[in-house]
Amino acid sequence: MFYLIGLGLGDASDITVKGLEVVRRAKRVYLEAYTSILTVGKEALESFYGREVILADRDMVEQSSDDLMADAEENDVAFLVVGDPLGATTHTDLILRAVEKGLEYCVIHNASIMNAIGCCGLQLYNYGETISIVFWEKDWKPESFYDKILVNRERGMHTLCLLDIKMKEQTIENLMKGRPIYEPPRFLSASQACQQLLDIVNRRDDDKKTHSDLTPTTVCVAVARVGASDQKIAVATLEEMCTVDMGNPLHSLVIPGHMHPLEVQMLKLFAVSDHVRNILEATEER
Repeated sequence: MFYLIGLGLGDASDITVKGLEVVRRAKRVYLEAYTSILTVGKEALESFYGREVILADRDMVEQSSDDLMADAEENDVAFLVVGDPLGATTHTDLILRAVEKGLEYCVIHNASIMNAIGCCGLQLYNYGETISIVFWEKDWKPESFYDKILVNRERGMHTLCLLDIKMKEQTIENLMKGRPIYEPPRFLSASQACQQLLDIVNRRDDDKKTHSDLTPTTVCVAVARVGASDQKIAVATLEEMCTVDMGNPLHSLVIPGHMHPLEVQMLKLFAVSDHVRNILEATEER
């Protein structure tokens, strides 16, 4: 059996009992190591599970699935994913490849940022399309994610923004020369994401703005290390959030839409300034 097992969001102990039972009896255990990270390393997982864990990078998952699933028709093979196994398209593709090979598979679910984002107080059923904000490069600054935020806001829906992760990336020069040299991991912070959003706001024509467009005073919610003991939540204006230090990764961002009074009260608990608290109080009065 080929198992895809969610690890949750915090540390080694967040795995479910069902998942842990599979890990301890599986012939091989892989840890997917590029769509997200835990707050603890591979060694902590191995200590808790009492067995070896093999890191599976993007190349292994996308190009060597035969090796990954070898012997899975006769033995249990476990593939560990931070959060929930089906939070990334890559893992759905693994299921399709397993089916093509005639293998049985089983998904063991766990908490992910998609449901744990409820920690900030905005109700899950009020979220629209989830979007990804990518690192801007010198000659590549896409804005399509901004327009998706506006579509959600037009509908009164909140937007969960997943922030870019760069794991085992190569420079163009090293890639072209075939040199296996990789850049250090990078994680887009909430403050960087807000600066990119603010740059888009400042570039867009003010005459064409609607009630759904973002402004420097739009309320934003940043979360960091959700599910961990040092989880952090901050509520600030878009402009303020550009300078808020959320600490170590991983970060996510929420752009609220229409808010129920209870949602507003919850956000006030995490306000970083009187300025944003006053904006939230004015929202309650409308």
